[in-house]
Amino acid sequence: MAASSSPFLLLPLASRNGPTLRTPRCISTRVIIASETRDKSCKTNTLSSRREAMLLVLGVSGLSMSYSHATYAAGLPPEDKPRLCEAECEKELENVPLVTTESGLQYKDIKVGKGPSPPVGFQVAANYVAMVPSGQIFDSSLEKGLPYLFRVGSGQVIKGLDEGLLSMKAGGKRRLYIPGPLAFPKGLVSAPGRPRVAPNSPVVFDVSLEYIPGLESDDE
Repeated sequence: MAASSSPFLLLPLASRNGPTLRTPRCISTRVIIASETRDKSCKTNTLSSRREAMLLVLGVSGLSMSYSHATYAAGLPPEDKPRLCEAECEKELENVPLVTTESGLQYKDIKVGKGPSPPVGFQVAANYVAMVPSGQIFDSSLEKGLPYLFRVGSGQVIKGLDEGLLSMKAGGKRRLYIPGPLAFPKGLVSAPGRPRVAPNSPVVFDVSLEYIPGLESDDE
């Protein structure tokens, strides 16, 4: 999670806009029909008939469609990733009251912690699973194997996550329903294993406040 004028999560945010396609002087396409492979070569500058032109267009379109499907599949794999709230937790969450704050942030407490709440500017260690509203995961500290350390309330993460954590207690677990204005103003591009997040679109975070360095040791 990086801090800037538009805070973002710690993600590989390098833009991947796909390959740049240039129109060649002569295109060779390979058409696969009913397990039979045929190589078709175009003529330079001219095509002998409209039929050839249509075949060429269909051939190129087929390649584009295959690329699009492959990209979609790469970006949205089967959801077998670790979660902070599994199936049983989801059922219990249905009966948990929904809290709405003045900013529009909504949350449900999966588990209320027994430790201290973090003061603004204090470093916290938190695990999180970030999802689009459909439930597809686009980032998770569980996959990285370590809690994420940052200074809460200091703009190092998105606004909704900052606000949601400040009212939690160490050891607690919460689901945050973060509205667009408190999420990613510029959105997030899709990538292998990560769906696209549109600019200013709502997101859902499951977060657990693992500990607050310096405070827990004082309590003990």
